[in-house]
Amino acid sequence: MAQKIIRDPVHDAIAFQLSNPLEKLLFDLVNSAEFQRLRRIRQLGLASLAYPGADHSRYSHSLGVMETARKILAALRRGIAIEPEMEELCLIAALLHDLGHGPFSHVFERISGVDHEAVTRRVILEPQSQVHQVLGRYRTGLPQEVVGFMDCRPRRRFYHDILSSELDADRCDYLLRDSLNTGSRYGDYDLNWLLHALVIDSAGDRLAVAHKGISAVEGFLQSRYHMYRNVYFHKVVRSAEGMVRLALQRAKRLAVQQRLAFPPPHHPLHQALTGQTLNMAQWVLLDDLTMLECFKAWSSGPDALLAGLCGGLLFRRLFKVIDLSHLQDATVLDQVYQAARQAVTDAGGDAAYELFLDEPGDTPYESFRPDGSCSGNGITVCDAAGRAWDFAVLSPLSTALAQPLVFRRLHVAEPRKAAVVQAIAAVMGP
Repeated sequence: MAQKIIRDPVHDAIAFQLSNPLEKLLFDLVNSAEFQRLRRIRQLGLASLAYPGADHSRYSHSLGVMETARKILAALRRGIAIEPEMEELCLIAALLHDLGHGPFSHVFERISGVDHEAVTRRVILEPQSQVHQVLGRYRTGLPQEVVGFMDCRPRRRFYHDILSSELDADRCDYLLRDSLNTGSRYGDYDLNWLLHALVIDSAGDRLAVAHKGISAVEGFLQSRYHMYRNVYFHKVVRSAEGMVRLALQRAKRLAVQQRLAFPPPHHPLHQALTGQTLNMAQWVLLDDLTMLECFKAWSSGPDALLAGLCGGLLFRRLFKVIDLSHLQDATVLDQVYQAARQAVTDAGGDAAYELFLDEPGDTPYESFRPDGSCSGNGITVCDAAGRAWDFAVLSPLSTALAQPLVFRRLHVAEPRKAAVVQAIAAVMGP
């Protein structure tokens, strides 16, 4: 029997039985140009500046999400019949869910104004994409069916929860994968026991956990809390992301003014920065390597602000951090921020590019909203009698996990830090 196996550090062997039409389709999608592009998109952007091992890609993560979705369906199959057509859509959507991510993922998305989920749908529906062609050869209309599934049409069911919910395959994979590659171990949790505890809330046709799985859910949510606190919101990671954002903002401004010497106007990054729509041939060339090549060119370019930002990113000369998380009064925080900006200006700097206020936030657990929304917030627990409960009612940890996790930090170019610290001290007083 023909079989292809991809070795994975999280799931070990991810196997494709090529005699099975669906698995042959999935393997063909993996080999498409648009999916292979994900090898060149880092899962955690520039997190390797804080965690040297964090160079894993969205390619490996996407494979892991598909494999996790397979495991979830296999676990559920022990108690219910899985519809073949829904299984197809679920696994395809799990594999393709990150196709639209740009260089450095969410940072590029905020600057370009292009939503990665919208781009993912475009790649699937675009006749020129290899992904579309592979899907179309399998079944006419399948690209449209996959996009419909991603949009929870015609109605939300437990299959959609596998793709997008508080317990979806995406979160299940990235917590383990990011924890492993960063070496932090904050994201470890018992995936196998969580899988064994998965059930279906028959009343709502939604993914749920049996009562025995409460501890596994608590471990899962605590791992998510610790990964955000210690990895995703790490001050070095956020400083690097902010500098990428400022560099792209500066490059975008120069490009619009026709003052950006590199890359040339026909280059995919230049077109993306100036709001032009890329075709599929251009899109597959827009990746982290493209961005880093531009950073190299810009680091020795004529624009001092852009050169400083890019040189700092290439050689880890990052902005310094002043923690303001203790400031709860919005008025005082604004006074501090304005004083810091003025201090940078008075020191001969440009506050728009040498200082930024960062307030990352996340809520580890949000209670269930029975509105049928595609976000699928909340975790349902089914007791032995089949009654459904919100996890928040049954877990003593839910109160703490429902509290927003928020940091407030000023990030400032190192030459301006002393002046900013002095200005803040003047505002805060003794």
